[in-house]
Amino acid sequence: MRTEDDLELVHLTKRYGDTVAVRDINHVFNKGTYVCLLGPSGCGKSTTLRMIAGHEDVSDGSILLQGQDIAHLPPAKRGTAMMFQSYALFPHLSVRDNVAFSLRMKGEDRATRHRAADEMLELVDMGHLAARLPAQLSGGQQQRVALARALVTKPRVLLLDEPLSALDPFLRIRVRAELKRLQRELGITFIHVTHGQDEALALADEIVVMNNAVIEQAGHPRDVFAAPRTEFVARFMGGHNVLSWNGGRYALRADDVLLAPQGQPAVVRTVEYQGHHVAMTAAMGEQEILAYVPEAAFFADPKSPGDAVSLAWEEGRLHRLEA
Repeated sequence: MRTEDDLELVHLTKRYGDTVAVRDINHVFNKGTYVCLLGPSGCGKSTTLRMIAGHEDVSDGSILLQGQDIAHLPPAKRGTAMMFQSYALFPHLSVRDNVAFSLRMKGEDRATRHRAADEMLELVDMGHLAARLPAQLSGGQQQRVALARALVTKPRVLLLDEPLSALDPFLRIRVRAELKRLQRELGITFIHVTHGQDEALALADEIVVMNNAVIEQAGHPRDVFAAPRTEFVARFMGGHNVLSWNGGRYALRADDVLLAPQGQPAVVRTVEYQGHHVAMTAAMGEQEILAYVPEAAFFADPKSPGDAVSLAWEEGRLHRLEA
């Protein structure tokens, strides 16, 4: 149910001359949810985030928060805060003073702003490093400081622009768990831009898939993955085949494709061991099919490129796509 505390985009558009970066999008971000804007480079997701933050002018449309159109307010007056991809920490300021900087700009006295900064640093497990300079921190620690700095103003909506992209894969998984924990504890809306499907599936209460300046599909991560509406969403989410079958266009999950004696004849093209399964592509006539074969089943009867196989799936596992 929609409330005044939700963030709503109404016919939001951004043009750069003749180029439309975001085209007439409408969406409600429910209060207290973790939403991932997902899509390829250039789809409009970061431009949408920057318009919400106030770092990009709106060409047309409205951005409503608490019933007020914030589209023409300066960033500091919107009730939003943004965490940038680069972190953008001040190198000459301590961790504590970096976090307290926006409160200093608002005229808060030193004791008040340091108390608020220390509270946020404890929340992100960085209180013990409050006196250090950014150069003395690891990438993951800098990321936490940037997060604390964004949260110190107590925003209603936190905007995150690819916040994990600079981290190594192991640290990325750890930090995304911390982000989810923080969002639940604080109960505020997080809007997180990413081009990583795994990241979006792991974090989001809602995924908003963008392509060519519009929203292709939005919904619960399981719904978007299991029931993609369009060919683009099926291909972008990964793990799906898009095939023409009985006069229609369908998505078929790779883990629903079976090696079976009574199936469609195909020829193995590639085989990739991926730990708990083997990713096998096979040419079935004009179409290429991806199958995730469980590791034990594959190695009980291994296949190599060039081998003839039979592929099968349950008809009910075919998901019809919109034209």
